[in-house]
Amino acid sequence: MVVRLRLARFGRYKFPFYRIYAADHRAPRDGKHLEILGHYDPIPQKDGNKHVGLHIERIKYWLSVGAQPSKPVARILSKAGILPTLPERQHANQGVSKKTLKDLEAEDG
Repeated sequence: MVVRLRLARFGRYKFPFYRIYAADHRAPRDGKHLEILGHYDPIPQKDGNKHVGLHIERIKYWLSVGAQPSKPVARILSKAGILPTLPERQHANQGVSKKTLKDLEAEDG
């Protein structure tokens, strides 16, 4: 059984709230889970921060037995210092207009 650490959505329309779960990879997003490992509130509160609560010991346990975090959970855990930081993905043409790209292709061709 492959265990994933992933988010399950709660809250209401336009006000999401997520719980971090350890779940079987075949279970649906909001379905059956093995354990609740924390929560994540993506909407900044009055203090201007997004709130995260983690059960660090249990997360480390699940990672030690081979659980794989999803990309959003891996990002949250890397910001918390549990996982190493993820590399930034940059596209080769990021910040370059389409017109400039066409001009560069015309010069090459």
